[in-house]
Amino acid sequence: MPKVLVSDKLSETAVQIFRDRGVEVDYLPDLGKDKDKLAEVIGQYDGLAIRSATKVTDKLLEAATNLKVIGRAGIGVDNVDIPAASKKGVIVMNTPFGNSVTTAEHAIAMMFAVARQLPEASVSTHAGKWEKNRFMGVELFNKTLGVIGAGNIGSIVIDRALGLHMKVVAYDPFLSEDRAKELGVTKVDLDELLARADFITFHVPLTDKTRNILSRDAIAKLKPNVRIINCARGGLVDEEALAEALKEGRVAGAAFDVFAVEPATESPLFNLPNVVVTPHLGAATTEAQENVALQVAEQMSDYLLTGAVENALNMPSVTAEEATVMGPWIKLASHLGAFVGQMTDEPIKAINVLYDGTVSTMNLNALNAAVIAGVMKATNPDVNMVSAPVMAKDRGVQVSTTRQDKAGAYEGYIKLTCVTDTRERSIAGTVFSDGKPRFIQIRGINVDAEVGEHMLYTRNKDVPGVIGQLGMTLGDLGVNIANFTLGRSANDKDAIAILYLDEAISAEALATLQNTGKFLQARGLKFEV
Repeated sequence: MPKVLVSDKLSETAVQIFRDRGVEVDYLPDLGKDKDKLAEVIGQYDGLAIRSATKVTDKLLEAATNLKVIGRAGIGVDNVDIPAASKKGVIVMNTPFGNSVTTAEHAIAMMFAVARQLPEASVSTHAGKWEKNRFMGVELFNKTLGVIGAGNIGSIVIDRALGLHMKVVAYDPFLSEDRAKELGVTKVDLDELLARADFITFHVPLTDKTRNILSRDAIAKLKPNVRIINCARGGLVDEEALAEALKEGRVAGAAFDVFAVEPATESPLFNLPNVVVTPHLGAATTEAQENVALQVAEQMSDYLLTGAVENALNMPSVTAEEATVMGPWIKLASHLGAFVGQMTDEPIKAINVLYDGTVSTMNLNALNAAVIAGVMKATNPDVNMVSAPVMAKDRGVQVSTTRQDKAGAYEGYIKLTCVTDTRERSIAGTVFSDGKPRFIQIRGINVDAEVGEHMLYTRNKDVPGVIGQLGMTLGDLGVNIANFTLGRSANDKDAIAILYLDEAISAEALATLQNTGKFLQARGLKFEV
């Protein structure tokens, strides 16, 4: 039974989901604050469910000897060292959609607040003043809202704004014209949005491309009396430049839920007239907190019990349905990679994978990860589908993928070729209707070989006596051959053999076989083990 630690506060319903699904769970909601104690116990667990209090550092990951998955109940994973987790082979999941409505509603609420100066009016009225003429607001009706980022949350904001009869323009490099029509927005470039919008709201992640997207230069292009709303990520706006524009009256107001430095105890935007600020409350509703907790429990349970991967940040997603269908193909991909990895004793420059027929329509990212992991296991037994692509990239290995329609006798197959400075090694395989993976071609020689637990592969000149010598040598060594498969090249010059053994061959027996190969080689009979 897999075992999960919940080290931050999570709802009891979410904890019960783990138990109901057959996952053992320890609910220790204050443990995340004690990094030393957490490091002491983390080695016991297959999964770690967290919010923002637990910091998953490279040091903690070193102690997490059994950890397979980290689930973050929420969208932000700033508290997880994802590169370190990837190298360790640990999947990192988040729940990007559980708080989408809540965050979108907060942006709309902030827009209303800054349009009608609600916080300042509330403070004034609480103080016993009646400054009715001081707080003159503006309507949202018929105003132009500029949405920067029309993804999941941005699209919800668009829907709500259209319901308020606002005009909406959107800037998003990944927004297609068809999707823009479906959303009911006008797609524009950033400069046009800055020039047209009466209100601007941000719904993009913080990346190198989006950092300071509303820079000092961009602020100079804004329409006069615009109001700025940011409930996405701190760092998207140059806060100092915006503060200057607010003081000068070029910008009429701003509403910020996020800041470049958090917790934000000071900011250039603090204590300015008509600036609404909240302490990162975008996801702070009862419904959102419950939703993300339930979602992370379901996702982690699915992965630990079925292999389904959803909302992972360092691994291709695989649905439960895909996991069922693709399971045999993922095993085949791993076996193909392991076979070629063991055949190759030189640094690998490139891994080329061909997917033919039915398999070409599957989730190739997951299959590629399985292939690469198989190849890399020859030199690093601890590698897995998460860490292998990272390792390949670090080593400068080029990975290429090709899809093609059915082009042979099989409904689908995978062909793997590994390239070194001096040679190429290739192998192909398929999955039969019984779900068992089989090798169908090795080094261009057709075979029909089941994948067994203990397999010995040999290659030799296609001449009499070699297989007999191999059998005699193994017999002398006390190694029992349970079955074997032979194959020969079309020109009858080369042959291969796959022998299925009852148990793993010892290093001493393998060395004896290799000496036999050298003996045969001296007689002009090429034989490789």
